[in-house]
Amino acid sequence: MSIEPAVWRRPGPTAEQRRNDVFVGLAVAAVAQLNLVLATSAGAFIIGPPPSRLEQILWPLAVTLPLTVRRRWPEAVAIVISAAFIVAQIRHSPEQQVSNGALYVAIYTLGAWGRDRRRARWVRIAIIAAMFGWLAVAMVLDASDLPEDAFSDAAGPLEPLLAAIASGVLLNALFFGFAYVFGETAWTSARRRHQLEVQAQELRRLAAEVGEQAVIGERVRIARELHDVVAHHVSVMGVQASATRRVMDRDPAKARTALAAVEQSARTAVDELRRMLNLLRATGGAEERPSVSGVDRLDELVANARDAGLTATLGVYGEPVPLPESLSQAAFRIVQEAVTNTLKHANASAIDVRVRYHAAELEIDVTDDGSGAPPGAPAGVGLGLIGMRERVAAHDGTLEARSRSGGGYRVRARFPLAENQAVPA
Repeated sequence: MSIEPAVWRRPGPTAEQRRNDVFVGLAVAAVAQLNLVLATSAGAFIIGPPPSRLEQILWPLAVTLPLTVRRRWPEAVAIVISAAFIVAQIRHSPEQQVSNGALYVAIYTLGAWGRDRRRARWVRIAIIAAMFGWLAVAMVLDASDLPEDAFSDAAGPLEPLLAAIASGVLLNALFFGFAYVFGETAWTSARRRHQLEVQAQELRRLAAEVGEQAVIGERVRIARELHDVVAHHVSVMGVQASATRRVMDRDPAKARTALAAVEQSARTAVDELRRMLNLLRATGGAEERPSVSGVDRLDELVANARDAGLTATLGVYGEPVPLPESLSQAAFRIVQEAVTNTLKHANASAIDVRVRYHAAELEIDVTDDGSGAPPGAPAGVGLGLIGMRERVAAHDGTLEARSRSGGGYRVRARFPLAENQAVPA
């Protein structure tokens, strides 16, 4: 998204910024009064005999106190300070240094915070023109009052009066030029920060949409796999029920075996439906061929990793038990994704795949000796990790995917096993 200077208006100052302006403005006014005391004590009346004591106090206040609201009303503050500065010059106010700084800040602030850019530009130009106009008048007045020996010590190649005028013009041009340019730079910087914030928000929104779409896509794939699993069990139930009907009178023992198989298939199918029902989604995409890979084919993944150049090992611990097909497929896919990530990203030389059958859970543990996750990388946001987490969550399991303290990366998934899953089919 592009924000053009002509359409963007800088937001007004925050409450904290307004408070800071008040404190800074009061501090500058206090410093101006201190500088006034120092100037009068030193007799530094640079531009002529000073006015009354009351005027000496009031003019620095008139020039500096408007800074307390400089970011709330930058145009008004710049105009007021400029007018007060010129009148203070006319009245020969002894305080000059801090007042010059206040004028600089006022012009800078108008450039940095003026919401109407065209008006802010012309107000600054008008102020600078007025200042140069006053400078010309002051030079003419001062030139008429110069004593004959004013340039008695001049030794340069230029005519003394011309050199003095050129020096005054140059210094003022630099003074006002910097105030104008730095104000424009500050406003441009604020506009670019706003653009970056808008773009960051848009990127976050797009990233959330991509993640959401990835989750939905993974859920659809899982649902398609589940369709084949449930269809298989229902088909088996139909065959076993038909066989039971045919042998019920001739061979009651065989009929009881067939009924037990029907019961087991029904339990497994209902369990799969309970776990996956909330993931089913309608889809208009092309049909994908369902996967039939399971833990019994993990040796193929390890062989593939070995063929790719890794030192790959597979270990199975505990007494293997029959698993629901969707759980077995989920375990296979998790190992497959972990092996793929190791090959693509880890710069590893070895990978170890372990399958542990515990009393109440199945554990899949994949480790490598690679470089681990990049420093500062957010955890668990890759599409592959999202898919793994979805598969594990669908079976009420847990997933650990992180760098190891000794080097490398670990993916460990734990799936709870129901009691009936340990019963041979």
